[in-house]
Formats: sequence, structure tokens, C-alpha cells
Amino acid sequence: MTDALAAADDLNRRARAWRTEPARSTQLEALALAVVANLPVLLWGEPGIGKSAGLELLADTLDVPLETVIASVHEPSDFAGLPVIGDDPATTGVPMAPPDWAVRVAAAGRGLLFFDELSSAPPAVQAALLRVVLERRVGSLALPGPVRIVAAANPPASAADGWHLSPPLANRFVHLRWTHEPRTVARGLAGTWPAPVVPVVDPAAAAGAVARARGVVSAFLTARPGLAHHLPADAEARGGAWPSPRTWEMALRLLAAGYATDARPEAVSAAVVGAVGDGAGLELLAYLDELDLPDPDRVLARPDAFALPERGDRQLAFLTAVVAAVQAELTRERWEAGWTVLAKAVEAGVPDVAARAATDLAAMRDPAWPVPSGIDAFVELLSLSGALA
Repeated sequence: MTDALAAADDLNRRARAWRTEPARSTQLEALALAVVANLPVLLWGEPGIGKSAGLELLADTLDVPLETVIASVHEPSDFAGLPVIGDDPATTGVPMAPPDWAVRVAAAGRGLLFFDELSSAPPAVQAALLRVVLERRVGSLALPGPVRIVAAANPPASAADGWHLSPPLANRFVHLRWTHEPRTVARGLAGTWPAPVVPVVDPAAAAGAVARARGVVSAFLTARPGLAHHLPADAEARGGAWPSPRTWEMALRLLAAGYATDARPEAVSAAVVGAVGDGAGLELLAYLDELDLPDPDRVLARPDAFALPERGDRQLAFLTAVVAAVQAELTRERWEAGWTVLAKAVEAGVPDVAARAATDLAAMRDPAWPVPSGIDAFVELLSLSGALA
């Protein structure tokens, strides 16, 4: 019988053997982009559709451990921690002991922490997960920064004893719709699955990428202030992606990651929509298509060799990006170049567009730096704000 089972085990091993090949999958790339940006991401899909398999592929590609926790079978204390009485609770307090899976992740120092069956977890468990997802703490244990958090859920209609996600928990995730492509499944069962393409950040582009993203999101919300926060009316929509200051910050990080990597626009779009929702996300993407902003770092390197955009919204986005780029790498040369850029807004007859940027730029001045000539047009405004004091 032992030999028979050994042969059966060998057959099963062969049936489970597979290889990967380079292939572009928008949903896998959007997942990888959110992981690169270190944002909690939630995969929504029907049972058996390959959410867990996608995470296994990504962990193998990144060469990091994958720790899976079935959220629906745990108690709130498994995430909040169990109290452990010490020698003198009145002096040292009562620490909250973390479960074994959290200790393993912390000991590894990196990896993917995967919460499965999230929509089957009762409200009390979801509430306990809030601190894990947002503060990255399990009991008294802080998760290391390189640990990424991913979750998966079935739509409530198809989940066993499914619950809608609470709005506070839902608003902490990038939501990605997970689907299957029949040809991919057929080829995978033949032994070959697509390998996830992980975007690689170009260190030299990081500062400029963040500055561009800041300019875009700030200018968009200036034009569409009603989208800064919008809690949907129905329970199902509140359990998904919707715009809030928190999710706009997530969208900013996703855009920055997209600008600093070779991520495809389709993947960046899917991730941004997954952060702020369909309505706000699609509006932002349409806005991005029309902006086409120059690289702020290149402009700061040659501030006399660029033309200010003609449209007011593009001017605002561009000037915000320039000031953010100066702040990211503050030197006297870049600060003075920033004033040269703002002076062009005055020359173009739109000093009001540059007023906020001028105030922010003036606040960065080192007292030892002389006042540049480009600041003359803003002296009255800056004197009223106290920025030249």
C-alpha cells in the first residue's frame, strides 16, 4: 500500500507541475503595481476563479514568502491580539500577544500577507482587521514595512454567509475585479501559466514621478472639489471603492508608481479606478489624457527653455508639480529655478494661478539664500502671508 500511495503522490506531483511564460495580464499587473506601491489590495472574484493562484504566482516572481490567513474562520482576538498578563500590569501594562502567522511574517521581514474569504468574515472580525490593514499592527506586534497586505473576497451573493464590507474597511483597499480568460485557463491546464510582470521603479525617476502625481491629483480635486469625499448611498457600493482623502492619497501613490516604472497605462488605470471608484477614477483618467504635463525635473534643469501650458487647469497642475519637485530635492539652484518658472506665469498674465505655488515655494527658502528676481511679482502677496519674514 505504501508503494501504491508513493506512485499516486508522484502522479499528483506531475499533474500539479507547471511553468510560466512572459505574458501581459492587466489584472496581474495592476495587482503588482499596488504591491509595489505598498497599498493594501483586495481581489474581488467568484469562487474558484484563481485569486489564490495569482497570489502564489506573484509571491514566486517576487521571491517572497506568502502567508495565507482565512479571515472567515478567525476570531477578532486573532487580529487584535490576546492579553498576556506580565509581572506588573500596573507598571508595564498588558501586552496583546500576536498569533503565530503574524510572528512568522514579522520574523521573515518581508512577504505577502494574504487575507482570504474577507467577505465571509463577520462584522466583528472586519472591525478587528481595520488596525492590521491601516496601522499594520497585530496585537502588540508591528509588521515590517516590506510586508505587503493582500486580501480576496467573493461577492456577497456568492460567498458562504457573505457580508458586505464595512465602509471603513473597504476604504482602506485598492479594489481589483478578478476575472478569468478561458484561453489562459486552457493553456495553464496544459502546463503553462502567465508570469506576473512586476513594475520596477527607476530610482532616478522617483522624485519627478511623485511631483507629477501631486500636481495632477491636486489640480483635479481643485477643479472637482465635490469628488474629494463621496460616500455611496447603498451598502454594496460602500463596501467597494469610493473617493475619500485616504483613497485619493492611494491614487496619488499609484500614479507615482506608474510614472516611475514601466507599468502599462491599462494597469495604472485599473489600479487608480480600484482606489477611488469607477466614477471618480474614470473622470481622473479622462483628465490625465488631456493634461500631458512636462517632466518637472527637466523643466527645473532648464527653466528658461519651456513654454507654460495655455489652459488654466494644466497651468495649475504643472506649477503644483514643479513646487513638489523642488520640495522633494531642495537646493538653492532648484529653488531659484522654481521662481523662474513661476515668473513665466506672471508674464503670461495669470499670476493668480501661480499664487498658491508661490506661497509654498517661498516657505522653503533657507534664510541664507538671497531673494531671487523672479519673486518680485509676488512680493505683495507673500508679505501679506508672512512668507518673506
